[in-house]
Amino acid sequence: MNQNALVTGGAGYIGSHAVLALIEAGYRVVVVDDLSTGRRQALPDGVPLIEGDIADQALIDKIIREYGVGAVIHFAGSIVVPESVSDPLKYYRNNTAASRALIETCVNAEIHHFIFSSTAAVYGMPEKVPVSENSPTAPINPYGASKLMTEWMLRDTAAAHDFRYVALRYFNVAGADPSGRTGLSSPNATHLIKIASQVVTGQRDHIEVFGEDYDTPDGTCIRDYIHVSDLAAAHVDALRHLTDGGGSLVLNCGYGHGFSVRDVLQAVEQ
Repeated sequence: MNQNALVTGGAGYIGSHAVLALIEAGYRVVVVDDLSTGRRQALPDGVPLIEGDIADQALIDKIIREYGVGAVIHFAGSIVVPESVSDPLKYYRNNTAASRALIETCVNAEIHHFIFSSTAAVYGMPEKVPVSENSPTAPINPYGASKLMTEWMLRDTAAAHDFRYVALRYFNVAGADPSGRTGLSSPNATHLIKIASQVVTGQRDHIEVFGEDYDTPDGTCIRDYIHVSDLAAAHVDALRHLTDGGGSLVLNCGYGHGFSVRDVLQAVEQ
């Protein structure tokens, strides 16, 4: 079994946690990241980092062959929902078009195993909660649409080639490596927990709560938060599933229960 994995976007928040989990599981990892949001310091010593664009097919092909890559784990992309609304073409370029190029490179290089960082945003505003993998996909923003398009490309590629994939639809990712080796280090926080933490540590003077009239016990929005280390472990499980001969899968990654905005703020206060 080939134990060499290419991790795109591996210097980012979730990618860097996955790199740690893969190494601890015995995999050899090489990372490609354009460092637009990732940080070299997020990676442990000894992990090769190639600075580059996943849409650069010649570069990715060279990395696959040079490092003997047997599987690709794809995190690279843009993730800020409001920005996707104001600059949709950036998201269709960075998420959809770049993923298309990466998938084509993998097919041409005879990579048979591919794990994709998708999102629960593909569901849009679900009618039933908790959401199952069979729930209708109806994204309400370009971010969710750009990810769903990539899922479609993976589905169709797997039907046409010797190629299997796992698409993991994340809910709200939270937390950091328990040993403090990496964490959420983006300079402009968009996550509730990080914004609340910045208020506590004096980096912000207040936090705004948007919406207090939701149909929830305390009126604020409820989200399913998954710890980033659990999510990283899910990627290792997904890779083992594929290398053990398992078929393509689309899976939700969450706990199936949520916490409201007020719940989160009370926990931070405590």
